[in-house]
Amino acid sequence: MTVLMALLVGVLYAAGTYLILRRSMVKVIFGLIFLGHAANLMIFTVGRLTKGVPAFVPEGAAAPPVPFADPLPQALILTAIVIGFGVQAFTIVLFKRTYQVLGTEDLDEMRSTDQLPPEVKS
Repeated sequence: MTVLMALLVGVLYAAGTYLILRRSMVKVIFGLIFLGHAANLMIFTVGRLTKGVPAFVPEGAAAPPVPFADPLPQALILTAIVIGFGVQAFTIVLFKRTYQVLGTEDLDEMRSTDQLPPEVKS
């Protein structure tokens, strides 16, 4: 299971990096989404994958029974999901506004803000 998750994380990182390097804004957004999911899965995998064993400490014991899942990475992932969603929403709004102003989604055509149309400069 850990090897499968490691391969999945690698594929998501590769796909996210590939998409971020493309010229289309939509592909950049999907690349950010893939990178966020890959980071979350990596943190989840580091916290140990155990099937059907909660991280509860039985009454009278000093530690949970082995094997157990570490709950800290799971809490960090919940926070990362919220932050990632905020970044993705901001990126979508930023790219939408850029498209409205410049009229293109091709990142190579957006060379500088000095080349804005005359109606936007005022």
